Amino acid sequence: MEIVNLTQGTPEWHVHRAAHFNASDAPAMMGVSPYKTRDELVRERATGLTDEVGAAKQRIFDAGHRSEALARPLAEKIIGEELAPLVGVSGRYSSSYDGLTFMELLAFEHKSLNDVLRAAMVEGCVGADLPMVYQVQMEHQCLTNPTIERVLFMASKWADDGTLVEERHCWYTPNLELRARVVAGWEQFEADVAAYVPPVQAEPVTARVMESLPAVVVQLSGQIAVTGNLDKFGEALRRFVDLIPAKPTTDQEFADTDAACKALKKAEDALAAADETTLAQFSDLEQVRRTMRDLRELASTTRLAKEKLVEARKKEIRLEIVTDGQTKLGDHLRELNERIGRPFMPQVPADFAGAIKGLRTLDSLRNAVNTELARAKVAATEIATVIQANLAHLAATPARHHALFPDLAALVQKAGDDFKAVVTARVSQHEATLKKQADEEAERSRERIRQEEADKLVSQQAAAPAPASAPAPAPVAAGSAPRPVTSLGVVTSLLSARPAPVEGETMTLGQIKSLLTPVQIDAAGLEFLGFKPTKARGAVLLPAGDYPLLVDALVQHLQGVRNATLEPAAAAA
Repeated sequence: MEIVNLTQGTPEWHVHRAAHFNASDAPAMMGVSPYKTRDELVRERATGLTDEVGAAKQRIFDAGHRSEALARPLAEKIIGEELAPLVGVSGRYSSSYDGLTFMELLAFEHKSLNDVLRAAMVEGCVGADLPMVYQVQMEHQCLTNPTIERVLFMASKWADDGTLVEERHCWYTPNLELRARVVAGWEQFEADVAAYVPPVQAEPVTARVMESLPAVVVQLSGQIAVTGNLDKFGEALRRFVDLIPAKPTTDQEFADTDAACKALKKAEDALAAADETTLAQFSDLEQVRRTMRDLRELASTTRLAKEKLVEARKKEIRLEIVTDGQTKLGDHLRELNERIGRPFMPQVPADFAGAIKGLRTLDSLRNAVNTELARAKVAATEIATVIQANLAHLAATPARHHALFPDLAALVQKAGDDFKAVVTARVSQHEATLKKQADEEAERSRERIRQEEADKLVSQQAAAPAPASAPAPAPVAAGSAPRPVTSLGVVTSLLSARPAPVEGETMTLGQIKSLLTPVQIDAAGLEFLGFKPTKARGAVLLPAGDYPLLVDALVQHLQGVRNATLEPAAAAA
């Protein structure tokens, strides 16, 4: 983090704020500020126009700075180090710190104590118990300076003479999950500022002063003469009805229609009172009464119709605003699917109806929907980023393994580590299955070859005539290969002719020759096959435990001789 030397309120300070994402604006950006809406902050950043700080608001700011200065020594006592108020920047992020220790490991944030903080800052409270508006601001400060390990959050109240009235404090620990949401929130905020279109400016909404209807006057002269202004009143009432908005769409028109309904209600009451007064004077005034009933009915039906229209239009407009939010979210999801290249984006929940609950004005409705829309867009973008990373990991695996993921649309929404674990497990299992199948096939092939060799041997032995006498094979001498025998099966069966040796037991060359009959071997043949016999009293000796090894070596040697004999013949054929 880089420390900058700025004085609050100076032109340089305003330029700095306009070029950075500021901690004090973070709550409004996240839609959790009770002082400024997200739409207002977007408009300020897009246009550069901000509300002037009036005298009353400046007094509030001054009181806050005074309380902060008075509370800093208390904070230093709790922390055990001196605190320096400063402004720091890191990239586009900027934060004003009420206090930072020399090593920048601990920070101090102060607020004026109010009822909301009193309710949250009870005995044993921690930073996570604070209202989100304060958590977001401090997390932005930790984002600007990642060396911060904890933030001392303090709220205090002071008397005019500087005497402490009340103080509460707790420790806030950085929340990396919240920090990721703040970073994503600023990215979406920047996109919304770039796409900002100024709305049509409307005049402040106040009910227009409606034309007053003339007072209802009905006077009777003599027995049958009736005087008054019912005709003029009727004309005025009809003109009044015509001026009422037929289909209110703006806050101004809603206010005008509400005011007109109230005036019509007064006209109803006045006509009813005049009707009663007339009846009290005469008994036969059917024409007068009929006229007054008609006029009263006109006022009443118009009022009721307009009241229903107002309620219906309010519902229609609320539905239009919610539908517009849903449409924009759907457009954002389609854009993300195009960026991913696959229709893998899930439906991201957005509670637009809950966001506008209890709100009345159009501006508050639109701000609530826009804030919820921004939150949902941020969540969707985070999901898309995870999906892209998972698809990139899958693309790095051999294409032959891609068929192992028929449920890819659901898998790519997993966290990166979980997705990688699934890919590794499935690929490993598939490779192990393929290897097992290959080994089994190889074993079946070897078994088939062995069976064919055995069948061939049986056929050859059955067809060959028995010799009168078998000549003794030439002995195996060093440097020369033994002659091939008719069947390797004869040699391999020789191993079973020797019982298991006793430890330390030896065999003489004569015993070995007897066991290997009809194969003949001498001392030079043993050395040729890799064995080192010893001599005692003229006898050639070999450890009895080497006999199985000798048989195995002899089998391998004879197999090589046989192959060398058969290969030229096969080539010639």
